[in-house]
Amino acid sequence: MMKHIQLYALFLMLVLCTSCTGQNRTEQPAGNSRLEAKNVITSRGPNQITRNIIQDRKGNIWIAAFDGIFRYDGKSFTNITSKVSSARFFSVLEDRKGNLWFGSIGSGVYCYDGKSLTTGQVSFRNFTTRDGLLNNEVGTIYEDKKGNIWFGVNGGASRYDGKSFRNYRIIGDVMREDGTGKNVTVFERRQNEVSSIIEDKAGRFWFATRGNTFIYDGKTFTVLTHRGKPFKNVRSIIENKKGSIWLGGMDGLWRYNGRTFTNFTKQFVGYVYEDRKGNIWTSSASDKAQSSKPGLQSINNQKGWTLSRYNVESLADHTTLPEIIRANDGMIFGILEANDGSIWFGTLNGVYRYDG
Repeated sequence: MMKHIQLYALFLMLVLCTSCTGQNRTEQPAGNSRLEAKNVITSRGPNQITRNIIQDRKGNIWIAAFDGIFRYDGKSFTNITSKVSSARFFSVLEDRKGNLWFGSIGSGVYCYDGKSLTTGQVSFRNFTTRDGLLNNEVGTIYEDKKGNIWFGVNGGASRYDGKSFRNYRIIGDVMREDGTGKNVTVFERRQNEVSSIIEDKAGRFWFATRGNTFIYDGKTFTVLTHRGKPFKNVRSIIENKKGSIWLGGMDGLWRYNGRTFTNFTKQFVGYVYEDRKGNIWTSSASDKAQSSKPGLQSINNQKGWTLSRYNVESLADHTTLPEIIRANDGMIFGILEANDGSIWFGTLNGVYRYDG
């Protein structure tokens, strides 16, 4: 059965300016102010587009949505950012130090120390282009093996080592480190948005963008190709437990095992996720939505959408879960398997939880 956890916003408090663990206060941009407000707890979560869902080490569910960052403690929701920013939020990450990072569209990234929610005072640090971030539209966040935080933005990516940013810019079909110090201030989502970042077991970084897909070995960026054709408009990229790379995007669902490419579907795939058993979940356009070839914008607005689960034992076979799609009547974005085995889905109108 599916439980529809509809949502609503709530109020909470914040302090814009306190540094996160490992950060230096002297790096704060001038003009940051300190604000305080009491937390307001509600039984309802987000009711707008939900892009990303994670579970922290304490078991709390964190949700990045267009109406804020929500925290669910198993009983109630709290909108962590209702008094911080009115921007749409696309991404959330808990780093190894326990800091929580929230990526917004237009207001950069917020870092929350994760320690003050229950005390009545929440501490935030806001990073923008003034601090060295390449662009203030942050669609994805990733922590690498060394503890660096990567931000996928419109125009490329930024890497933060706890003290400063190093930027990597996409220009045309090329991605390279940018030493100019210039920010990308224009809206470049159509071709230069970085949708997903991972570091594989070999230490190489993979960047899924609206244009090419890039592999970075620490020195050189290489375009990922298959039979001479680059992978374009990849929206989601993961490395599974067996070390294979899975890519979902405009050309469908692909697996690369280091030697060969395997295609599972040619329908547009917006999200790829691996559960604890090794099953692969995908959110993709249905045959009907894809057949008319209306272009990306039209595909995303179609109601014809499919949620699939590929069995780890026989990936050639998959199960569709239409009851979730019928309840949502549209796209599914982020997917999370929680500690209790339930599956959470970010949708066009909030969050759904599936108990199996």
